[in-house]
Amino acid sequence: MKCDARACKFNMDTGCVELLLRDGRKISIDCTGVEDALDVTMAQQTELDYLIYNDPLGYADLILNGNPKEYLRNVAGSHGLEN
Repeated sequence: MKCDARACKFNMDTGCVELLLRDGRKISIDCTGVEDALDVTMAQQTELDYLIYNDPLGYADLILNGNPKEYLRNVAGSHGLEN
């Protein structure tokens, strides 16, 4: 699914990135649930937080269309202590 969003924002009250698509559908991504499912490290958490607050549409696209595990492995790196 391509993110064809009319609006996208992080809702601090719910902890969700919320998208309003052009066709009227609404999608809510539970960020804590994503983090738990991915079992993120502190460095990876920092990268996800950056996306959530600065580029929520990029975060939504990563979660819905991308490969978040691969992305986080490449961006945050591996220090040998995670895994």
